[in-house]
Amino acid sequence: MKIIPVLDLMQGRVVHAVKGRRENYRPLSSPLCPDADPRAVVEAFRNLYRFDTFYIADLDALMGLGCQNELIAALRTAFPDIVFWLDRGLPEAGEAALDGVVPVIGSESLPTVDRLQRMTTRDWILSLDFFDGTLKGCSRLLAQPQCWPERVIVMTLNRVGSFDGPDLDLLDRVRRLTPHRALIAAGGVRDAGDLEILERRGIHAVLVASALHSGSLELSRLGNVRS
Repeated sequence: MKIIPVLDLMQGRVVHAVKGRRENYRPLSSPLCPDADPRAVVEAFRNLYRFDTFYIADLDALMGLGCQNELIAALRTAFPDIVFWLDRGLPEAGEAALDGVVPVIGSESLPTVDRLQRMTTRDWILSLDFFDGTLKGCSRLLAQPQCWPERVIVMTLNRVGSFDGPDLDLLDRVRRLTPHRALIAAGGVRDAGDLEILERRGIHAVLVASALHSGSLELSRLGNVRS
C-alpha cells in the first residue's frame, strides 16, 4: 500500500481540511507539526517516513482565487526528490507542465467529459470527487470510464478529516466500473486497520493527512508501506 501525504494549501498556509467545508478550514496545528508553513509540514511528514510522493490541493485555485504557483515552485526547489500531485483545476490552454509535478484533474472542475479528451499530457490523474455519494461535476463521467487515465482517485469529500473510515461501498462501486485501473482512496482513513482492508480490496494507494498528524496511523505497525 502506497501512502501519499496531503497538503491542503490556502493563502500560502497548510489548512486542516474537514468534510469538504472549505469555508471552515483553518491553518493547521497538529501534534506532528504545530506550524502551518508548507515546507515545515513536508519536513514533518518526512521525519515520519521517506515519502517520495505528495498530493497538493491548491484550494485558492479551486475556489477561483488565483494559483499559488510561487509556493509550489518553492516546494519543488526545496524537495527535488519528491513528486507532487497537484490538483488546482483545469490547466489553461498552452499551460506548460511543471517539472516533477503531476496534474490532478478533479471532477468538480470538469464541465464536460469532452474536456478530458483534450488533455495534452499523458501523465495525469483523475479525481472523482464525491460528496455524500454524489459525484461533483459532470455526472456523465461515470458512464465513460474509457476516458479515464490509468490512475484514478476516489475522493470522498464528506469523509476528509472525519476519521469515519473509508467509504468501502463507493470504492467497490468505482472498482466495478474499472476493474484494471489503479485506484487511490481518499477520505476517512483512520489507522493501519483501514489500510489493510483497502489493500485486500485491491486499492493501489491512499491519500492521508489527519491520521498522520494525529498519530492514529502508526507507520511502525505496517510492514509493507510504500512511500
